[in-house]
Amino acid sequence: MKLEIKKSALENLNVDTLVVFVSKQERGKGKKNGTNAKAARSAFVEGATREISAKLNAAAEQGVLTGSANETVFFRETNLSGARHLLAVGLGETKALDHETLRQASAAAFKELKAQKSRSAAYGMDSLPNNDLSADLTVRAVAEGAVMADYSFSDYKAKKDSAGGVERVFVVSSGKPKAYEHGLETGRIVAESVNFCRWLGDRPGNLMTPTILAGETAKAAKGTKLKVSVWDRSRIKAEKMGAFLSVSLGSVQEPRFIVMEYNGASSSKKPICYVGKGLTFDCGGISIKPSAGMEEMKYDMCGGGAVISAMLAIARLKLKVNAIAFVPSTENMPGPAANKPGDIVTARNGKTIEVNNTDAEGRLILADALVYACERKPSMIVDAATLTGAMVVALGNLHTGVFTRDAKLMGRIQRAADGAGEPVWPMPLTDSHAKDMRGTYADLSNVSAKGRDAGSATAAAFLEQFVDSDIPWAHFDIAGTAWHTGDRLPYSPRKGASGAIVRTFVQLAMDGE
Repeated sequence: MKLEIKKSALENLNVDTLVVFVSKQERGKGKKNGTNAKAARSAFVEGATREISAKLNAAAEQGVLTGSANETVFFRETNLSGARHLLAVGLGETKALDHETLRQASAAAFKELKAQKSRSAAYGMDSLPNNDLSADLTVRAVAEGAVMADYSFSDYKAKKDSAGGVERVFVVSSGKPKAYEHGLETGRIVAESVNFCRWLGDRPGNLMTPTILAGETAKAAKGTKLKVSVWDRSRIKAEKMGAFLSVSLGSVQEPRFIVMEYNGASSSKKPICYVGKGLTFDCGGISIKPSAGMEEMKYDMCGGGAVISAMLAIARLKLKVNAIAFVPSTENMPGPAANKPGDIVTARNGKTIEVNNTDAEGRLILADALVYACERKPSMIVDAATLTGAMVVALGNLHTGVFTRDAKLMGRIQRAADGAGEPVWPMPLTDSHAKDMRGTYADLSNVSAKGRDAGSATAAAFLEQFVDSDIPWAHFDIAGTAWHTGDRLPYSPRKGASGAIVRTFVQLAMDGE
C-alpha cells in the first residue's frame, strides 16, 4: 500500500473512497458547518462540504452514525467531493482526542476500506475537530494506524491475502502539507518496523530458527548504518555464556547471539542498550509444557523481534543516538543433552544457577545478555521478553508490565509509552522478591522458593542479579501483549503477533536525541 501526502480541498479528489473523521458531541452543542442542533447531539464533522454534512446529519438523525470511537459507517455511491464512496469513522468525544485515538480511528477506517474493497482512499485531515495536537504527530498517528492495519500474514497459503486491494492512501489537507511530510515518513517507518516484528513472530518455528532469525536481521539491516554481528555456538561458549548455552543443548538447532550496533551520535555519548528474548520455539524442555496451545510458543521470540525491529526503525529514521541491541536466540527442546531439573550452570558474571525448572529458560538466556550489555557501559538498559504466564494473569493483553527500581527511568518510560500509545503498568520489584530467588546449592535458583506467587516479580528480581547497580535498567514483560491483541486494538491482527513495545522502544530513542 502506497501512502502519500496530497494538498487538496475535500471537493477536488479523485479516489474510490473519502474518509472523514466524525466526533461525538455532547447534547445541545451549537451549529457549525451546516449541522443543526438535533444532529449535533450525536455526531459532528469539521471542514466538510454542505453535501457531505447533509449526508452525515441525516445518518446521525436516524441513529446510524454517532461518532463513537472507531465506529465506521460506509456510504456507497455517494459521488461527493471527487470520491465514489464516503466513509465516516468515529473519534469519540472531542475533548478526549489524542494521538492513540487517531491511530485507532485510522486503523478502523483502513479495515473498513479493505472490507469494502476500495482500491484508493483519501483521509480528509480537514475533517478533524479543532485541537492542540501538532500536525507532525497527528499525521504520524494516522500513518501508523493505516500501515499497521495493512498487515496480514499469509506467506504459506496458496491464496495470498491481497489486503482487500487497497493500493493507495492519500493523507489530504487543504493546507500545511509540509508540516505533514516528516510525520508521514516517521509513522510509515515505525509502523513498517512493527509489521516486521509481527512477521518474525508469525513465522512457524521450523522456518524461524535462530539461524534464520539472525539471517533475516542481517538482511533487513542492509542499506542502513546498522552493524550486525552474529555469534555461533563456539563463540557463545568462548564468551562464557553458560546459562544461555545450557538452554540450547536439547535442540539440534544451533543458538545464535545477535548484536546490532547503531552510531548516530558522537562516540562520547553513552548508548541505549536493548536486550530481547529470542526463543524461536519453547516446548519447556524436560519440564515440558502441556500440549494444548504449545504451537503458540513460536511467539516466545517476540521480545527479540521487538528489539530487532526497534533498532531497524532507529537506523532508518537516522536518529541522533547511539544504540546497541543484544538478542540471545535458541530453541528450548527436550533432547538427550538438555538441561535437567536440578542441573547447575554458570553465567558470564560467574554466578551459579540451579535450573529447577527447565521451562524457566528465558531468564537464563537473558542473564548472560544483560551481563554483556553492562560491559558496554550504556546510559540505560531495557529488555523485552515474553517471560511469565503470571503477567498474563495479572494484566491480560492490554498492558505491558514494567519492572524497575529507578523512578526516573520509569518516568521516562511512561512518557515514551504514552507518546507511542502503548499502555504500560509499573510492577513491584523488591528485596523480598530477590530473596525468593536464592538457590540452595548455587547462588540462585531459576524459579522462586515461593512457587508461583508473584511469578513475574520474582522473574524480574532474578534478571536484576545480572545488571550492574549503577546502570538504569527496566524489564518489560510482554507475555500478555505480544500476540492475540486484535480484540483490543483495531490496528492489530485478529490473531497473531502484535509487535508490542516496538513503538515505545523507538520513542525512548527519540526522546534521548
